[in-house]
Amino acid sequence: MTTPRLLGANGQPINREALTREIAAATVGGVRSPISGYPADGLTPVRLASILRSADAGDPVQMLELFETIEERDPHYIGVLGTRRRSVSQIPITVESGSEDPEDEARAQMVRDWLKRDELTDEIFNILDCIGKGYSFTEIIWDTSSGQWMPMQLEQRDPRWFRFARHDLKTPMLLGVDGQEQPLDFGKFIFAKIAAKSGVTLRSGLTRVAAWGWMFKMFTQRDWAIFSQTYGQPVRLGKFAAGASEDDKATLFRAVANIAGDCAAIIPASMEIDFIESGNVGAAHQLYKERCEWIDQQISKAVLGQTATTDAVTGGLGSGKEHRAVQKDIETADAKALAAILNRDLIQPWMQLEFGPLKVYPRLKIEQPEQEDLKALADAIGPLIDRGLEVEQATLLSRFGLPEPKAGAKLMRPPRAGASADDPNDPNSVIKGIPGVIKRVEPVSAPTPALQGEGLSTAKKQGGSIEGVLTERMAIEARASMGVIFSKIEAMLESASSMEELSQMFAEGFPDIDVADFAQVLAMGLATANLAGRVAVEEDAQ
Repeated sequence: MTTPRLLGANGQPINREALTREIAAATVGGVRSPISGYPADGLTPVRLASILRSADAGDPVQMLELFETIEERDPHYIGVLGTRRRSVSQIPITVESGSEDPEDEARAQMVRDWLKRDELTDEIFNILDCIGKGYSFTEIIWDTSSGQWMPMQLEQRDPRWFRFARHDLKTPMLLGVDGQEQPLDFGKFIFAKIAAKSGVTLRSGLTRVAAWGWMFKMFTQRDWAIFSQTYGQPVRLGKFAAGASEDDKATLFRAVANIAGDCAAIIPASMEIDFIESGNVGAAHQLYKERCEWIDQQISKAVLGQTATTDAVTGGLGSGKEHRAVQKDIETADAKALAAILNRDLIQPWMQLEFGPLKVYPRLKIEQPEQEDLKALADAIGPLIDRGLEVEQATLLSRFGLPEPKAGAKLMRPPRAGASADDPNDPNSVIKGIPGVIKRVEPVSAPTPALQGEGLSTAKKQGGSIEGVLTERMAIEARASMGVIFSKIEAMLESASSMEELSQMFAEGFPDIDVADFAQVLAMGLATANLAGRVAVEEDAQ
């Protein structure tokens, strides 16, 4: 009984022998030469159009060489393109197991261990060369030394060594050593395609869009250099007398020609040199600069979707934040596309070679972890807990990344922990206060027994004033109700970060406070005060 052979994505059997060796390395003197041409030298619009048409017909060599030159010679383009590629290559990579089965989890852990390689960041950066050129090819170098299949290296390959099938300009093909095109072996290459536009792969790269702007910017820079050389220094005009000899004229010309570079010359006393300066050099110079900057801004829009993070140009209030959001959207899309490519061309072939066909495979996810606003959470949860919301401590600790307290550990506690809110002898039961806004309320001392059952007249006879008796009695009666109110206000003062936030807390918190008892105390106080006034009038009349 024969063991069934693994089939690739194209339905053809997997050639394990071909996977164990390099098949797309450079060859000396062969069709896969590392030596590159420079079609950008002397580039004109007609020649650029011809290069792009050749690529559209299936011969992309000159176009790819032109793209390399653009990246080498344009600092702005390599800067924005490098920013986009590096932002994705540094995003954390996580692995999800195919299921909760222990075997699936073990396979996912094997992938996680492999992702810890130091070389991975550079390998991903090279794979993302597809953002500029439209596509990239990476050869997987497998390690089978111990009888297992393990990706040992992801080796970038020059895209000039590949073609696309002529019948659809879509199916990637490798140039063999004999120059013949051959299909890519399943499990041997990572074919990455992140298109800037829909359509044929050869026409989907960002650098193709930037090529026209780069060419016109080179024209502007050339004209700018000629202008600066011509008008950056004043024109030297030499004058000679009517009877000057040819030798005198030659001497004067050498002086005029050399004085720009050497900044020194000698001439006879009868000769004269004038320096004539241009009056509009500044305005003309600014025109060249503005054109170059405008082209750079268009390239920034094409690569990053915005200009605020590269050219310090914003379109209105708050647009900088919006531009960064656009850049994050592009980063997220690139990351999802890259994860799909790696799952298709690396993870699934790897698992098939190692374990055979599976129902489910581990999946790579490339995404930035969501950043939670912990300050906003803390500001919101405190008042809610004070109003009766029950929250498990372990949940909050995990949100803030804090461990569970260990037994016997010294813990930090709030100032009023363990104290009753209405305890008059505890200093934490009263409002700490805000200087200039709310003064500290001192607890009222307990009344004497004589005052608890005696009337106002008896209190007066014992030497106390009516006002003092009323004040003390009001404090006793109102303490329970005021304790609840003060406790609530104290919690608000501790959690509020601004007066506006404190005002909002007061508006939301006080409707829930039962002030009926406090209102009753106030009513009793008003009635007692009225009676006390009458007693005082009677005593004064006696």
